[in-house]
Amino acid sequence: MSDSSIGMHEQDKSEREKFENELKTILKASDDAGILLRVIGSLAFQMHCPQYGYLQAAMGRAYTDIDFGAYSHQAKQISVLMTGMGYIENREVYIGSEGERAIFDKPGTGLHVDIFYEKLDFCHAIYWKDRLEVDSPTIPLTELLLEKMQIVEINEKDIIDTIMMLLEHPLGDVDKETINIKLAAQLCANDWGLWRTTTMNLDKVKQLAQHYTQLTPEQKEKVTSQVDDILTRLNDEPKPLAWRLRDRVGDRVKWYKEVDEV
Repeated sequence: MSDSSIGMHEQDKSEREKFENELKTILKASDDAGILLRVIGSLAFQMHCPQYGYLQAAMGRAYTDIDFGAYSHQAKQISVLMTGMGYIENREVYIGSEGERAIFDKPGTGLHVDIFYEKLDFCHAIYWKDRLEVDSPTIPLTELLLEKMQIVEINEKDIIDTIMMLLEHPLGDVDKETINIKLAAQLCANDWGLWRTTTMNLDKVKQLAQHYTQLTPEQKEKVTSQVDDILTRLNDEPKPLAWRLRDRVGDRVKWYKEVDEV
């Protein structure tokens, strides 16, 4: 894993509520304005895990920002909305990313909003064309899982969020409170690199979950079972010739992009 201290520190209730309340305010304002924003990141996992969300605070997983997925055709509306709510946009980020990312900060509050247009593109690209309408107020669970699993140098915070999701939600072939493993398997079958990173990180989740004292033996067993079932589906999915040829090359050739932090 990379620096495990990122997003990992004690955070009191009032500080967590600051982020949660601001998120609700932004979502209401965006709904009123007819803007489609879907939550990603730590707060998305918190919203989608009412039973196991307490593990974030218990394990020292802190909120650091508010993240959204959106469609690029609403970028101008989103900029107007956020500046109207007292945020200042970092235009260099929007221009430098060629319209794929926007960052907003609210002075004097410590609130930072990150918006990703059309896709999340770090080590691998996770697209959400026609997928933001599938769930609300977050991106679908499958994309939330892949959001974490596509990070080659995965952080502890990502491991914790993934553990919560695996405890909270069943696996299946549909969306809506279900991790759509059919879709995840298809995406990994079309991209050897995404498959390689995802399976590598799922193994890490399974191994590291065993060391958390905050988890019961039954919860650790549940995480192991969920990971094993996902790995089976990803590995059993029929692979095209291009995937099989790339698999022969394996790790001898780099299969991911480096993450350049803004």
